Amino acid sequence: MLARSAVRAALTNSRSFSSSAARQTKVAVLGAGGGIGQPLSLLLKTNPLVTSLSLYDIRGAPGVAADVSHVDTASEVNGYPADQLDQALEGVEVVVIPAGVPRKPGMTRDDLFNTNASIVRDLAAAVARVSPQAHVLIISNPVNSTVPIVASVLEKAGVFDPRRLFGVTTLDVVRARRFLAGVTNNHPKDTGVTVVGGHSGKTIVPLLSQTAYGKGLDQETWSKLVYRIQFGGDEVVKAKDGAGSATLSMAYAGAKFTDALLRGLKGEKGVVTPTFVKSDLFADQGIDFFSSNVELGPNGVEKIHPLGPISAEEQKLLDECLPDLKKNIEKGKNFVAN
Repeated sequence: MLARSAVRAALTNSRSFSSSAARQTKVAVLGAGGGIGQPLSLLLKTNPLVTSLSLYDIRGAPGVAADVSHVDTASEVNGYPADQLDQALEGVEVVVIPAGVPRKPGMTRDDLFNTNASIVRDLAAAVARVSPQAHVLIISNPVNSTVPIVASVLEKAGVFDPRRLFGVTTLDVVRARRFLAGVTNNHPKDTGVTVVGGHSGKTIVPLLSQTAYGKGLDQETWSKLVYRIQFGGDEVVKAKDGAGSATLSMAYAGAKFTDALLRGLKGEKGVVTPTFVKSDLFADQGIDFFSSNVELGPNGVEKIHPLGPISAEEQKLLDECLPDLKKNIEKGKNFVAN
């Protein structure tokens, strides 16, 4: 009995993010030495679908790799310093990019643009050169602009496959689930919320009417909840008093999305989650990137789901979202074009 208990405990611990059978997968984290990159690397080390972790940063990655490599899961970990980006990307199937500077008090995600845009552009160029078939997951803010930057860089290099590029908006989904659970006194596992649009402020549109617990909220509670989902990052920036932004929750969300993608890549059916991808949903309005429920599979994006029925209040949120989102996308494209 004791032996069986120990085996069950070991299995539980080794399957923090997935209970699927193992698959040979090499994952790179670009920006592994930062506030998001370090906990993200740790969480990916615990995922049994990751067999090899390649950690890169302009400083600190070899140390993070040495530290994380001691975690007692089967995956191998290697760290690469600033001058070994190409080596870090060799043979990689999934590239997760949290690199960049964090948001500080009073800063919007757009304020981060100039610095992070350059970082993401250069990393995307390396991916295009070394691992053009990799699936690329963008965490670096502002996601509404950095994803179009990566798309443009890959397109210029002739290797852009829209099925393989993702903006990680999972933190909005995680917050929506947690915050809705809080106001309705339910468990977060029962309060799944689809969040569409983009990944900053009013471009974040939670579709609470599509959930059993969300549709019954009174107007005041709904309004406060929507605002908190849209601007939850400001809570963290303020609470950290200038020392950083949402890093731990973002690392969790990034690991959660990476796991979903890995499960889809290995052939698991029915893996559906919101993510910011090249999309036709609002392309007729000049908005060719949009976050909505996406089915993930062996090719990456297998199907982009329509929004489905939304309330009049959510339609207003969407109407406010689209003009800002369009500007954000164009800003990213223009950065590469100029």
